[in-house]
Amino acid sequence: MVSRNIQKRPNGRYRARYRDPSGKEHARHFARKADAQAWLDEVTAAIVTGQYVAPKNGRITFGDYFESWAARQIWAPGTARAMRLAVESTPFTGVPLADLRRSHIESWVKAMLTKDRGEGKAPGLAPGTVRTRFNNVRAVLRAAVRDRMIASDPSEGVTLPRGRRAEVAMRLPTAAEVRALIEAAEAPYRAFFALAAFAGLRLGEAAGLRVSDIDFLGRSLRVARQVQRERGGGVEIRAPKYGSERTVYIADGLAQILARHIERHRPGDDPDRWLFLGEGDDPPHQNTITYQWRKAQAAAGVSGVKLHDLRHFYASGLIAAGCDVVTVQRALGHAKATTTLNTYAHLWPSAEDRTRKAAAGLLAEVFGDAAD
Repeated sequence: MVSRNIQKRPNGRYRARYRDPSGKEHARHFARKADAQAWLDEVTAAIVTGQYVAPKNGRITFGDYFESWAARQIWAPGTARAMRLAVESTPFTGVPLADLRRSHIESWVKAMLTKDRGEGKAPGLAPGTVRTRFNNVRAVLRAAVRDRMIASDPSEGVTLPRGRRAEVAMRLPTAAEVRALIEAAEAPYRAFFALAAFAGLRLGEAAGLRVSDIDFLGRSLRVARQVQRERGGGVEIRAPKYGSERTVYIADGLAQILARHIERHRPGDDPDRWLFLGEGDDPPHQNTITYQWRKAQAAAGVSGVKLHDLRHFYASGLIAAGCDVVTVQRALGHAKATTTLNTYAHLWPSAEDRTRKAAAGLLAEVFGDAAD
């Protein structure tokens, strides 16, 4: 039972008191006894249902809570930066948790979609970026609920902008474009772009390869680390994204490209030397590769293709060859098969496609060339 009572004060007001589960007493004064009783009933219900929040907890600001919560988290540096970027982009870091409302979140989401330049509105962040920042901030709010800092998550039910469908947003380069881009690249970077197109490696994963990661006899390579750019221009070597450490089985042709690259651009006896070299003895980082990619695009006369689109090109080739979801997931280093499906479901043949292909096979079996 919750210890509580209401007393009428000499001035005619009503004092409502209760003790919380820790034994601390709380009190408020009301002009009407009914209001005092309603407040006590609300507090009692929150305590009984496990949703009680001590009043002092709600006075902590969103920003201060984030700092204390973030200090307890085990995050990769990139995750820590992304979380801080999201939180610092909000206009309510100084708002007490108890005062946060859904309207705060909705206004912030709307502001991210448009940028005020003084003369009307201009396009803001992409829907995918807005969603990522929202989810990061929501993680903080959900943690606050679990820590009994707030009773409920004010971001619940907030409408987010719709992103483009994968089949519309994805730009799949043609085989001719891929060839033109690789051939137009500066010689030391052709193998880098080939790794994206024919092994599906992310930029940071390809940059983090050592010569010893390539098994030429077994026609495979090991993704064991990634390179990220640090503030100030340096590089940071760390483990791949969660679930992305993997072995990729490569074609003979790609193995030959890598062997020629090592012979011409990275000769030596140290098996652990970087496959690609940036500044000094470091592997290249994002700025270097992006610069080389833009030069290759200009030289090849190909526009609208991102380096990451070569990874999509690789995935589409696996799917066209009949690889199942799990095979593609493992080759790309997705943590979950659902990620693979959400990204590439439109590339897998539908039931109608399989029916037509099977029927075409029957026609060819019966009539041969005459079936045409």
